[in-house]
Amino acid sequence: MRSTGFRRTLIALSACSLALTACGGSNGDSAGGKTRITVNCMPPKSAKVDRKFFEEDIASFEKQNPDIDVVAHDAFPCQDPKTFDAKLAGGQMENVFYTYFTDARHVVDINQAADLTPYVKELKSYPTLQKQLRDIYTVDGKVYGIPRTGYSMGLIYNRELFEKAGLDPDKPPMTWEEVRADAKKIAALGAGTVGYADYSAQNQGGWHFTAELYAQGGDVISADGKKATIDTPEARAVLRNLHDMRWVDDSMGSKQLLVINDAQQMMGSGKLGMYLAAPDNIPILVKEKGGNYKDLAIAPMPGGKGTLIGGDGYMFQKKDTPAQIRAGLKWLDHMFLTPGKGFLGDYVRAKKNDAPVGLPEPRLFTGAADAKDQQVKRANANVPVDNYQTFLDGNQKLRMKIEPPHAQQIYSVLDGTVSAVLTKKDADIDQLIEDASGKIDSILARG
Repeated sequence: MRSTGFRRTLIALSACSLALTACGGSNGDSAGGKTRITVNCMPPKSAKVDRKFFEEDIASFEKQNPDIDVVAHDAFPCQDPKTFDAKLAGGQMENVFYTYFTDARHVVDINQAADLTPYVKELKSYPTLQKQLRDIYTVDGKVYGIPRTGYSMGLIYNRELFEKAGLDPDKPPMTWEEVRADAKKIAALGAGTVGYADYSAQNQGGWHFTAELYAQGGDVISADGKKATIDTPEARAVLRNLHDMRWVDDSMGSKQLLVINDAQQMMGSGKLGMYLAAPDNIPILVKEKGGNYKDLAIAPMPGGKGTLIGGDGYMFQKKDTPAQIRAGLKWLDHMFLTPGKGFLGDYVRAKKNDAPVGLPEPRLFTGAADAKDQQVKRANANVPVDNYQTFLDGNQKLRMKIEPPHAQQIYSVLDGTVSAVLTKKDADIDQLIEDASGKIDSILARG
């Protein structure tokens, strides 16, 4: 699943999804001897500020590189699963195209990605990017894409409710036992207050089950991708904890089959103590759901063993010329991969336009590049950065794990498992796990 809010560009319907032939890449040079590249994921016109930033950055890039012509296409979503494979197979994909982390291997497997290995040394920022993110686009030792952003799951919580419940908002829960105890105290405030909320519909329940299993130190499928690995004490602990909070403690409220918008509405209105999400949820809670930055904080995933990560990047059309690949890599460096600069990193510009600056993610770089990016971010912060320090510190100790292959199919299975636990007091956890395990094995067997 992608994290909602992370990509500010996903707002309006693109003509690309309506007329594929209008959005394809070009494998030649444009008039005047320039190298022409098409790129996607430009904010639509309805996203006025982001569109302005994107166009400004392309203009400055073309000024610095007068031999390159960039043609950008807007899109909603940046990668539409309904048209993605068709565009690839039909040769209609942009020269430089957006992908979720979970789709990188698929694009390589169907032989639709250009091999960037001979050119990646020309990408100045590449060595500064987090290796675990670079590895997502590396298959059999070859580089097929460049990460643009990354997120990791954590525990968003309401500091005001913590204080009202007699809890220390500077000491959020670090174990699932502490989550349960704190949720019970928050729910005891009454007036419709819910201690902890979780998703259980539209594949989002399976997504969160996976994140919670990672946090327990477990996994959904085996390392070779051939068998389900949820018939374990760790998976039972996830479900048992949800069951007990729901039915024993009554700290999750009576309304279930929730999705992300439900939890955001509850948190923004001040009626929810905690839920799992990435930091990009925080601006949504403030700008769309009525929340206040000072009341919202985030802690690392409870359990101390792991967290689910996701994100996006760009890959290159298989038919791109060497000149187009080199031009595309230069464009990525300029737009997204220079600390403190570009579409996602120009914090000075973002602050002037009242965009949130100071959120703990995305955190793309390492070493000196990361230090520079963080310094510029903190210098221009307009949100309470201290509310996120526990998350930053805790993440350093967690195992970072990407979503499993066939994620959506697997999440659909696990949705039923989680929803049964949250809607049936007498749900048989052992039987639910056995059934889900068999269904996941069938998905994996089909490839």
